Amino acid sequence: MIIATETVIAMRCPSCGKLEFHKLSRFDFAGTNTVKVSCTCGAPKLIIGTKNRQQFWLQIPCVLCETNHLVYYRARQLWNEQVNFFYCSDTNVELGFFGPDEKVRAVAENYEHNLETLVDELGYDDYFFNPEVMFEVLNYLHDFAEEGYLYCECGSFQIEIDIFPDRIELQCKDCGAESVVYAETDDDLINIQNIKKIELVKNGFKSLNSIKNNNSNSGKTSGPKPKKRNKR
Repeated sequence: MIIATETVIAMRCPSCGKLEFHKLSRFDFAGTNTVKVSCTCGAPKLIIGTKNRQQFWLQIPCVLCETNHLVYYRARQLWNEQVNFFYCSDTNVELGFFGPDEKVRAVAENYEHNLETLVDELGYDDYFFNPEVMFEVLNYLHDFAEEGYLYCECGSFQIEIDIFPDRIELQCKDCGAESVVYAETDDDLINIQNIKKIELVKNGFKSLNSIKNNNSNSGKTSGPKPKKRNKR
């Protein structure tokens, strides 16, 4: 009899909306009772805990109702040959799924689990001033994070993302440094297409708009936090 020791969790990020794959091993709980799973953008996605290694609880930040859901699984449910789904208990919308690596990736291929699909499902087209630009800018930020090009001057890669109708605000979870990326106009999209990295400045503030206005090669500026721009 073969006992499964690894499972793969596929879950949307509650902050940037991307679907990523995370391996979870039985051995991850050696010497600890909790395991935290984070997105490459730095946002927390999941906390998994256990007391006896037989029953596990999952604390899931929900992108839909903006609260945490708590679900329970037996060990044999987490590590088996079937794909299992977990849902928002308020809306019954699927938030993620887990199971064997190949089966989980096959399920993901059959769904269009991307940011645009998620936003369409939630009806957020009216929330963003320019949805197409917002989606593209978020995709660029996610790529920066995956490649290690979104980080803070203090050395941390743990960057928190808050999404607004016209912009994305970034904050270092370690030192509190902040940056804003506008995502409303075609110029905003061109700005992010023309840079190769984003470095948050400790005790300062950096905006991609400042990169364009100052013609800076590094794009590194600091100053007061800009006011929210009004919809045109």
